[in-house]
Amino acid sequence: MFSVPAQLHGVEGILTPEDAFVGALNTCYMLMFLWSCERLKVDLVSYECEAEGHVKEFLDRTSTFDRIVLRPTIAARGCTVETVKRALKLAEKYSLVWQLIKAKVSLEPVIRIL
Repeated sequence: MFSVPAQLHGVEGILTPEDAFVGALNTCYMLMFLWSCERLKVDLVSYECEAEGHVKEFLDRTSTFDRIVLRPTIAARGCTVETVKRALKLAEKYSLVWQLIKAKVSLEPVIRIL
């Protein structure tokens, strides 16, 4: 079930289409990262990612995403930080949702090699 945002008289605590949009990017990126890790033989120990969409409001009461930030926290072993960064770049390249978004998408990874 979805609702419009609470500030537009929607139901508080219910997902909005905007939440689903940011979630779709986060999920697509994660799947492409997992695929990239497999290709590059990265021994991935854990992956978590926080996603945050920033909306710009216009005078005519329309809005759009002006930026989206993904903050993955990654733990891996048996590889280098550079290999994990390469997997992140491959995930960006092959994420269909990332490629379709007009807003600026930025990545702020935290990488730990165990």
